[in-house]
Amino acid sequence: MGNSLVIGQYVPGQSLIHRMDPRTKMIMITIFVVIVFFANNFYNYGLLVVFAFLSMFLSGVPLRFVLKGLTPIWFIIILTFTLHVFITKDGTELFQVFGLTVYSGGVIQGTFISIRFFLLIFVTSLLTLTTTPIEITDAIESMLHPLKKIKFPVHELALMMSISLRFIPTLMQETDKISKAQAARGVDFKTGPIKHRVKAIVPLLIPLFVSAFKRAEELAMAMEARGYRGGEGRTKLRELTFSRLDVITFLFFFIVVGAVIYLRQF
Repeated sequence: MGNSLVIGQYVPGQSLIHRMDPRTKMIMITIFVVIVFFANNFYNYGLLVVFAFLSMFLSGVPLRFVLKGLTPIWFIIILTFTLHVFITKDGTELFQVFGLTVYSGGVIQGTFISIRFFLLIFVTSLLTLTTTPIEITDAIESMLHPLKKIKFPVHELALMMSISLRFIPTLMQETDKISKAQAARGVDFKTGPIKHRVKAIVPLLIPLFVSAFKRAEELAMAMEARGYRGGEGRTKLRELTFSRLDVITFLFFFIVVGAVIYLRQF
């Protein structure tokens, strides 16, 4: 389980995606998330899938590692596809399964929704895979800087979001260790009635919460020992700057966005 989730993990590298300004990546991913919902045919989704896999290839992160990390998501994707196939009654009748009629519109709609969900997880995970938590914090703080004029705690919010992303793989690894320890002591999480499975989770949740609070306290003490007093007056070792790579990437990305919008008419 510790390696079954890519969200929150960072893979070091010197690829084109790694060298991009984190603000560029965040803006592009935000626009990508919006534009995915504009796709309405196979041409749109085909172009978006090609762009997503090309981005992952340029990042240098092994595709097998990413797909394996999305294992917990596949169940949701398959379930979403199945529900749309049997619930949507549009189009022509294809065949019947267990007394339920499957229509062409349901298959198409289920395929589109499943691809959309996969793209959202696949592309957003690219941000944390190629961007350090410090870079994410600096990017969020830089983008929300205008809100400081109304006394909004920009730095604290950015730090909180960065720490949350950083602790996702840590808590997953901790959950894996605790579940294996409980299984070694005879706790069964996989068989038996649902009532017994729910009871078996309790010995897993309690030490997990204790460990999470302990890690939070250790982090707070470490920050205090290093003189952290909030974002006011703090300086940065590395200032964020847009480079030629970011400009070229933006141009290419907006060409893709324009192509997606244009293909909506087909």
